[in-house]
Amino acid sequence: MSLLFVHSHRRFRILALLLLALSSLNAVAQTLAEPAQNTYIEGAVLWQQTSGERRALSYQAFLLARLMLDRDLRMNRRDRKPRAVIVDVDETILDNSRYEGMLLQQRVNYNQKTWTEWCNRADATAVPGAVEFLRYAASRGVQVFYITNRNEAQKQGTATNLKKLGFPNVNDQTLLVQTDLKNSTKEPRRQSVSAKFRIVLLMGDDLNDFSDVFENSRTIDSRMAAADRYQEEFGKRFIMLPNPMYGNWENAIYGYNFKLTEAEKAEKRRSLLKGY
Repeated sequence: MSLLFVHSHRRFRILALLLLALSSLNAVAQTLAEPAQNTYIEGAVLWQQTSGERRALSYQAFLLARLMLDRDLRMNRRDRKPRAVIVDVDETILDNSRYEGMLLQQRVNYNQKTWTEWCNRADATAVPGAVEFLRYAASRGVQVFYITNRNEAQKQGTATNLKKLGFPNVNDQTLLVQTDLKNSTKEPRRQSVSAKFRIVLLMGDDLNDFSDVFENSRTIDSRMAAADRYQEEFGKRFIMLPNPMYGNWENAIYGYNFKLTEAEKAEKRRSLLKGY
């Protein structure tokens, strides 16, 4: 076999491997560029943005919160420990449905880059009734804490947004963001508040906003069971806001498997639908 043939054969193999690699890269690029299959949340986003029912439920939640706070102020006058109310931020007091709408319009999925850009725009609107209730709580000497899984890169924009809308007492001590990006639990932050304050109310749009019991419930059945177990707390100490757009309820559908393809997610959703 001549050296010329050997070198030519090697060059051919190298060229073939390069072409195969380029083909694979093109396939990946096409996959990344494919529109997100997220239109299934269109109705949920429209409901958040356009329904009077959503506004009514929000007003109802904050009116109930005020009634429960007044009840505590009236019935526990001798308790000298200062009172606190803990609220989640996203979809509890700030409405981010415009961000979700952008994802739908541009056919892209949620990602940290666009989410951080949205947070730092400080352009979210207030959930109906939220500003009024928290200003009332502050006027009665109740400390408001904002416990959110927004992170440090999003903290300044979040503070600016809250202050712009008139939320009370927003500062580094009351706006508690997620500092450990590998662990989304809010329990240590709740515990830090309870060490100095008596927590009268917790408000959120996700069960995980209330207790580590819910954070540790990662299946549909266990989350249902935990909600049943704490049913007497809802409407008294736990106040829930509506959010059908996203949340741990959806993560439970996918078994908290964040590597599923869009097709696999769609199949999971279809498999859990009940009819007759």
